[in-house]
Formats: sequence, C-alpha cells, structure tokens
Amino acid sequence: MWKFRSSSKNPCRPSSNRSKARLLSISIALRDLKFWLVGLSYFCIAYSIYGITTFMVDYAKYQIGLPLDKASLLATVHGLAQIMGVLTLLPLSDYVGRKRTIVLLNAFIAACLAGILLAGDSWVALFSLVGVFAFFYGAIFPVYGACAGDYFPQEVMGTVIGAWTPFYGIGAVLVHWVTGILRDKTGIYDYAFMICTAMALLAVLLIFPLKKSKQE
Repeated sequence: MWKFRSSSKNPCRPSSNRSKARLLSISIALRDLKFWLVGLSYFCIAYSIYGITTFMVDYAKYQIGLPLDKASLLATVHGLAQIMGVLTLLPLSDYVGRKRTIVLLNAFIAACLAGILLAGDSWVALFSLVGVFAFFYGAIFPVYGACAGDYFPQEVMGTVIGAWTPFYGIGAVLVHWVTGILRDKTGIYDYAFMICTAMALLAVLLIFPLKKSKQE
C-alpha cells in the first residue's frame, strides 16, 4: 500500500501571497494622486474631442451654411489626418516621454478648438483646423493608456488602464448631452465648443503636476 506524506507547506500559499500583494498594489494605485490626475485629464480630453467630432458636420452645414456634401468631407479629412497622427506621434511618445506628449497633444487640440470658434464662416479655416485637430487626436488615447506602465507597477497596469476607462466613457457620453442641449437651446454651437476648449485646456493643466517617470 502506498503511503502519502502530507506536506507541511501549503501549495496554495504562494498564489495566495501573490494575490494579496496584487490587491495591495491596486489599493495603493487607486490612492495615488497620479491615478486621479491622469483619469480626470482623460475625462476632460474625451469630453472636448467628442464635442467636435460628433457635431462637426452638423456645425458646418447649419451654422456655417456649407452644402451637405461639402460638410461631409470633414469626416474624410478627419479620418485621414487621424491615421497620420497615430503613425507619427505614437512612436514619438517613446522618445519624448508620455507626459510631454500628452501636454503637446492636448495643447494643440485646445488651440484647434479655439481656432474653430474664431474662424467664423471660413470653410477653408474649418477644414484646416479639423485636419490638424485630428492629427493630434489620433494618438491621444493610446498614449494615455501607456501612462499606466510609466507611473504604476507592472502588476497592476491592466487594472489601472481598465479603471481609467470609465473616465473616458463618462466624458464621451456627457459631452453629447451637453452639446446637443446647448445647440437646441441657443441655435448655435459656440457655447458648447467654448466648453470643449476649456476642457481641453483643463486636460493639459491636470497633467502638469505628474512627477517625471524614469523613462522621461
């Protein structure tokens, strides 16, 4: 008859210790000011971006007076410029650092939104500004996600990125409600776009207090 000796060591203990350490790391990350600064900046930039991308064709047609076929070309300009931005700016962030890249992207987005407000009825300025806006917009969300690896332990990178996603979602949902209501109440997009511009500027300011990571 075979006799089995029970081991004094619990085989589940190493796994249990890793789980406890991981939960502790997550708790520390959520209490870290950097988590909230990046998350709130993510919320602000998502709000500002979707305010223009969702309503730009309607803005061009009904407020500027462009024919629908010409106004619809804004979506084409936006899509092409966005692809160029992803291919160009995303690799650049590995060299200049995530913080500097986010500040740069958000600042250009804010400037373009302000430019759209000041451009008035000029369709040339509108198309140009939307193109520049989309170029810098294309890389913004992947760069925010990459911040998890720069500012938090590797063990909780996925959790941190997932925890930032609601900030993005709430911003994207809220701006549609606010912009739509303001447009219907006032008949113009100016006030809604002013808020979007302010939110983009706030997204820049929230990133400044971040301490530099080892890569930067």
